Amino acid sequence: MSDAPPPATARWARRLVDAGFESLWTPEIIGRGTLVPDPFVTLAVAATATEGVELATATVQVPLHHPAELAHRVLSLLAVCGDRLSLGLSPGSTATDFGLLDRDYSTRFATFRENVPRLRALIEGGSLGPPVSAPPLLLGSWGANVDRAAREFDGWLASAYRRTTDQLLEAHERYRAAGGRRAIVCALPVTDLGSTAVALRRYAEAGFDDAVVLIEPGGPEPAEVRALFP
Repeated sequence: MSDAPPPATARWARRLVDAGFESLWTPEIIGRGTLVPDPFVTLAVAATATEGVELATATVQVPLHHPAELAHRVLSLLAVCGDRLSLGLSPGSTATDFGLLDRDYSTRFATFRENVPRLRALIEGGSLGPPVSAPPLLLGSWGANVDRAAREFDGWLASAYRRTTDQLLEAHERYRAAGGRRAIVCALPVTDLGSTAVALRRYAEAGFDDAVVLIEPGGPEPAEVRALFP
């Protein structure tokens, strides 16, 4: 990570949209030594600064939250974003985030399986406000959960941060074979623009629907990155 300060959220969101990006994504990262602003705050600001583009999380770590608290935050963001919101969810992948909040990292998958249906029911059930349709729920996970994303979610977030292109392409075949709908490769680094361009072409040729790149502070200009997309 660069030590350069992040740009102001509203200004950065407008720069990305002006460069031609069609969606804006942000993660939930809490205990890793660098401030990554809260995704709900970030997307609320981006919603007021932009029009028309999708706003999404990649991802919210469901086991870090009580389902009612998380549903309340989602409903609050929906009131600002409307139908532009997509909700990427995950069991979490980093023990430090869980330790900081005194959550049990070892039970994260069981907690995730239990809490996602509760989250959907709370969003749609009307106990926290007028009933609304849940935004698209996208599963960010790996292994056996790729098939679960196809069966139970509106899409799959395939993180390129720790996986190779070949690994993602192989998992994508399995996801489509299981009947999966939207497939998004996300957190694709842009430290080497040539390598990124090659990877983007391979993902597009394989049938991924979207790609989400990771432009860190001090990284290349948004227009340079946007020009890489096939």
